[in-house]
Amino acid sequence: MITISLCMIVRDEEHNLPNCLASVQGIADEIVIVDTGSVDRTKEIAKDAGAAVYDFVWTDNFSAARNYSFSKATQEYILWLDADDLILEEDRKRFKQLKTTLSPQFNTVTMPYNLAFDNEGQVVFTLRRNRLVRRDCGFEWIGHVHEYLAVWGTFYCSGVCITHGKTKPHTDRNLRIYRKLASEGAVFSPRDLYYYANELRDHGFYGEACRHYEQFLHTGQGWAHDNYQACLKLADCYERLGNEERAFRSLCRTLQYDKPQAEFCYRMGLHLFAKQRYDQAIYWYKQAIYLPESAESMGLRNTAVSTWMPHLQLALCYDRKGDYRKGNYHNELALHYNPSHPSMLYNRNYFKSVLGAQNAEFNREKKNL
Repeated sequence: MITISLCMIVRDEEHNLPNCLASVQGIADEIVIVDTGSVDRTKEIAKDAGAAVYDFVWTDNFSAARNYSFSKATQEYILWLDADDLILEEDRKRFKQLKTTLSPQFNTVTMPYNLAFDNEGQVVFTLRRNRLVRRDCGFEWIGHVHEYLAVWGTFYCSGVCITHGKTKPHTDRNLRIYRKLASEGAVFSPRDLYYYANELRDHGFYGEACRHYEQFLHTGQGWAHDNYQACLKLADCYERLGNEERAFRSLCRTLQYDKPQAEFCYRMGLHLFAKQRYDQAIYWYKQAIYLPESAESMGLRNTAVSTWMPHLQLALCYDRKGDYRKGNYHNELALHYNPSHPSMLYNRNYFKSVLGAQNAEFNREKKNL
């Protein structure tokens, strides 16, 4: 059985930390907590849980803090989490089994990171992260913000999921760090350009975001899934700026970097639906549903764009074409994935009414024959 050091950086996490640490009981053989300036009970909670607690002066550099936490680990493998992450019970069982079966030949273990959920508790957004790594490999974190763990060598794709239970509101902290770096003349890596653009987009600076996405893509050095997502997000920014032509060109630009994926197909369907080209829209919505997606991809996955969202749009397309039976069929499929969605519940009653009226008319005509 391998041994594991849990390494975390925290600040003012008294509300989240107890649940996080409870979820790693029986998994982590050592807990290393690096505190970057808490003024609440965070450090006390960590010590009560048996953690080794270290202070670290915050310098607007996440990688520096994470690398410091890794330097304090003593076990064979290092697991990293944020304070608002959890390992749910089924995944705890899988993780404990992983501890007994993992071959030492693997330098890193990737795990799905479940980021967001719908009203039914189904995962909507997920991505894979390098979550468990061999300590003797000396892997380091890179980047002031939106940092990543630079790994190499053999890897194992695990089914153990980490669940993100974020409760704190989003702030402009990351954007402020990027703006400060820019004002100091920092030279951004392609990855920094991409994440800086993301922060600008998330805070409504769409023109600036477009420029940074374009600059990122122009480097030709981005990771494949970042290039793909940059084109999709660039299309979104141009839409918000009212530039439909550039939005469409940016959407199609994804094809320079990879084959069509579900989100591309779904958004192509939206584009055609808005132009009332329903047959073409139907084609692309169906592609979004049926295209295979790799569960081992490290890129962000939005499961909604390959499940209930295209089915809902297909229901609307067939309604516009007057094919109410097919419309009802796809609306029911959409409800299978999202049973409490108000629009689809409304559609259920609508199609029931329309189809009932059609059946009544059919029966009247049959009697008159």
